Amino acid sequence: MQTTTIRQKLHLFIDSIEDKKAEAIYALFEDEIDPDALRRKLVQIERERYLRGEDKSYSWEEVRKMAINRENRNAV
Repeated sequence: MQTTTIRQKLHLFIDSIEDKKAEAIYALFEDEIDPDALRRKLVQIERERYLRGEDKSYSWEEVRKMAINRENRNAV
């Protein structure tokens, strides 16, 4: 079957399915459909780890010092 035929069949299928199925299909491909979705998920995971105390955070002054001091650049 040619790709154009497959795309047409998929369009027809998606246009006619119930909402729950459409949501499930979207969830499967969300990262490809919405590239920012993956970044938002990663930020949320990092935030949750920080709130649980599993990740270290740095003050602006600490970040500035690490940026200036070459020996401490890998401290993060």
